Amino acid sequence: MTTRLYGYWRSSAAYRLRIALNLKGVAYEQIPVNLKDGEQRSDAWLAIQPQGLVPVLEHDGVRLLQSPAILEWIDETWPDPAFLPRDATARCLARGWASVIGCDIHPLQNLRVLKTVAGDLGQGPDGMKAWAQRWMTSGLDALETLVKAAPRTGEYLGGQTPGLADIYLVPQAYNARRWGLDMADWPALEAADAACRARPAFRDAAPENQPDADG
Repeated sequence: MTTRLYGYWRSSAAYRLRIALNLKGVAYEQIPVNLKDGEQRSDAWLAIQPQGLVPVLEHDGVRLLQSPAILEWIDETWPDPAFLPRDATARCLARGWASVIGCDIHPLQNLRVLKTVAGDLGQGPDGMKAWAQRWMTSGLDALETLVKAAPRTGEYLGGQTPGLADIYLVPQAYNARRWGLDMADWPALEAADAACRARPAFRDAAPENQPDADG
């Protein structure tokens, strides 16, 4: 079976899927979609993903959309190692932490939103940066509070091994640093991020290590 990941080196959602596939030990081919050059708006890409977004995961000829759904599919298709704990309450907490990033922070810093703030709303590069920093800071403040209040048994948000929340955290921490924020402001998150990035699955998924990275 052939697995192909259509994405962009700096896309947070594609970054999540690279981490997930690496953690599962799944071999995959990367097909770059150049968001910088507007390839996502081409007729060819819109025929694959009508929203003009990345990533898309193609497995055995079937194309899957939207990273949260694809992450669930990956975990169900290759169950070991599991991204979620067995306990229902612990699973809900992990999904909640992931959703702080996936539902509340990430959509507001999506490339198309930032371009709208800078261009259509006339805020320019400085306004775009202030927007990104504001919503990242708000979300990470809340997540730091939640993580500190919860009992954990390991260095990762997932406990002894990286889990779903870690898969969301690492790309978000990358974006925070990219936009000039200091992860030291969120020590619990910074520690989990550092522990994850020391692992080959996360290191190999890093944006700068992708074949289409342009610096």
